[in-house]
Amino acid sequence: QKAIEYHQQGLEIAQAIGHRQWKVNALNNLGNAYKSLGQYQNAIKDYEQSLYIQKQIGDRSGVAASEINLAGVYLSLKQHQQAIEKYQRGLEIAIEVGHQQWEANALRGLGVTYIFLGQYQQANEQLSQSLIIAEEIGDRNGKASSLTYQGVLLHAQDKLVEAENRYRESIEISESLRLGLQDFDKVSLFDTKTYAYRQLQVLLVAENRFGEALELAERSRARALAELLASKLLQNFGKQLDTTFDHNILQEIKQIAQQHSSTLVEYLIIDEPIKVQDKQQWYPQLYIWVVKPIGEIAFKQVDLKSLNQSLAELVTNSRESIGVRGRAGIEIISKPGADEKQRLQQLHNLLIKPIADLLPSDPNAHVIFIPHRELFLVPFAALQDEQGKYLIEKHTILFAPSIQLLNLTRQKLEQLETRISKLNKFTDILIVGNPSMPSVSLKIGESAQKLSSLPGAEKEALEIATLFNTKAFIGAEATKTSIKSLLPKADIIHLATHGLLDYGQLQGQVREGVPGALALAPEEGKEDGLLTSGEIFDLELNASLVVLSACDTGRGDITSDGVIGLSRSFISAGTPSIIVSLWAIPDAPTSDLMKEFYNQLKLNPNKAQALRQAMLKMMKHHPHPKDWAAFTLIGETQATVLSPTD
Repeated sequence: QKAIEYHQQGLEIAQAIGHRQWKVNALNNLGNAYKSLGQYQNAIKDYEQSLYIQKQIGDRSGVAASEINLAGVYLSLKQHQQAIEKYQRGLEIAIEVGHQQWEANALRGLGVTYIFLGQYQQANEQLSQSLIIAEEIGDRNGKASSLTYQGVLLHAQDKLVEAENRYRESIEISESLRLGLQDFDKVSLFDTKTYAYRQLQVLLVAENRFGEALELAERSRARALAELLASKLLQNFGKQLDTTFDHNILQEIKQIAQQHSSTLVEYLIIDEPIKVQDKQQWYPQLYIWVVKPIGEIAFKQVDLKSLNQSLAELVTNSRESIGVRGRAGIEIISKPGADEKQRLQQLHNLLIKPIADLLPSDPNAHVIFIPHRELFLVPFAALQDEQGKYLIEKHTILFAPSIQLLNLTRQKLEQLETRISKLNKFTDILIVGNPSMPSVSLKIGESAQKLSSLPGAEKEALEIATLFNTKAFIGAEATKTSIKSLLPKADIIHLATHGLLDYGQLQGQVREGVPGALALAPEEGKEDGLLTSGEIFDLELNASLVVLSACDTGRGDITSDGVIGLSRSFISAGTPSIIVSLWAIPDAPTSDLMKEFYNQLKLNPNKAQALRQAMLKMMKHHPHPKDWAAFTLIGETQATVLSPTD
C-alpha cells in the first residue's frame, strides 16, 4: 500500500511535467503492486494505460512487456483465453524486436496457462522453449522458474520421479543464486522462489515421505538469518557452524529437540494449487510436524476447505475481534459483533486439536512453535479448546523462526554464559521507560507529531528497577545516544516505550528492507530519538534476554525468513532470547504483567515458564486475552543470568 502511494505521487509528477516514460514506469509499478494485492482490475487498468502510452511513443519492447504483464493478471483471474491471447501477442513482439528475456517470459506464461487447461503437450512445448532461451542468455532465475513449471506439468500427469527431479534442479539453481548476496537480498530472492519448495513438499507428503518434507520445510525458512548468525559466531567466537544442507538435517532436528528438552511443532501452509481441470479437486492444506524430545517425528495434515475464508483472513479477524488498545490509547479496529471466543476456538481446532495428543501432558514441559507466514501473528497463548481453556493454561510455549535457528541461538547463549561466568558478576540490567518522546511523521505528506507519553511504561520501568535495586532511564535521560552506548554492555535489556512497526519504509532514511524503530529521547541538533531496526541490526549485543515492552514489536514484514522487523534485528545482533508483542498493548495491564514476569524469573530462571506464570496470574485480575496474551518468547528459555553462574 505504501508503494502504491509513492507510485501515485510519481505518476502525478510525471503527468505534470509531461514525461511519458516516467509515467509508463509509474503505471507498470502500480500494476505490479495491485497484482500483488490481488486487486486485479486496478492492475489491468494501469497496465492498459501503460500499453497505450508505449504504443504512442513507439516503444515495442515496452509493448511486449505490458502485454505479458496483462496476460499474467488474466491468468490469476483464471481467464485463460485472454491470458493466451496476451501472451501470444507479447511473444510475437518480443521475437520481432529480438528481446529474448520477454520471449522466454511469454513462453513460460503460455506453458503455465496450458497446464491449468490440461493441454499438456502445448505446455511442454512452451516450457521447453523457455528453458532453452533461459540457458542461451544465461538467465539462471528464468531457468529455475521454467524447471519448476516443468515439474508442475509432470506432477499433474503423475510422473512423480521426473517431477521431483525438476523441482530439485530448480531449488539447486535458486540456492546457488544466493551466493555472494547480502542478508536482505537473500531474503528478497528467496521469497520469489518458494513455489518449487512447496510443490515438492506436496509430492513428498503424497508419498508419505514426511521426514524429507520436514527437511525441505527447514531448508526453505530463516536461511538468511541462520547464515548471518553462524557468520557472527565464527567471527566473535571462532565457532564454525554448518548452515548448508548437504548433511543429515533430519538427525540434526531430532538432536535439537533432545538438547532443548522440548516438543517442536512446525507448520507449513500449502495454498498454491497444482491440480488442473481434468484432475481431482484441490484444496488448501496445513502441514504440521511434531518432533518429540525423544526424537520421534509425527506428521498431521489439515484440510482447510471447511473455512469460509482464507486462513490469513481468519487470523486477521481473530486478532481484530480481541479489540486491543494501544499503550498510548491508539485504538485497534475491531469488527462489530465479532465472536472472539468462536474464532480463537476455530484457530485452536486447526492448529492445536490435530496434534493435541502429541503434546506433553506436563504443563511445565516446553513446546516450541515454528510458525509459517500469517501464523506468526496468531496469539497462540490465547487459543481456546472446546472447554474454553486457554493453551497457556495447558502448556509452556515459545517460538522460533526455524528449528535450525534454535541450534544457533543455543550456541550464542552458551557463549554468553561462559562470558558471564568468567566475569563472575551479577547481572547488568538496562531498563528504559517512557523516554521524552520524539516527533515522527507516519504518513506521506503529514508533518511530524510528537508521540504521546506513556505513564504506565514509566511506572513499569521504575518498579522493575526497584526489584533489581538498579536505575531506570526515564524521560530526558533515555536519549538514543546514551541507551545505544549501553546496549552492548547489558545482560538483560528491558525497553518500555513506543514501537513503530512501519518506520523506515515510509521515511526512506534507514537500511532498505528493515522496517521498525523504538522511540527514545531525542537530542536537539544531534539525534532524532528513533533507534531503528537497521541500527540495532549492526550492534554486537551480549544480552541473554531482550524484552521489548512496546506495541507491535513482534510484527513486521512476513517473509520466508520469518518476520523482518525489530525482533529479527535483535536476534541478528546476537540476542538468543527476545520477548515481543503481537499487537498494540494495553498500558496498565502490561506494566503489571512485566513486573510479575521478573518476579517469576527471580524465582525460576526459565524465561518461558516465568512468562507463563505471569500470564496465569494476570488472568485472575485481567481475564481478557488483550491484557495478557500479546507477548511471545522467541529463542532460548534456559539460563537467564540473574546471578553469577554456579
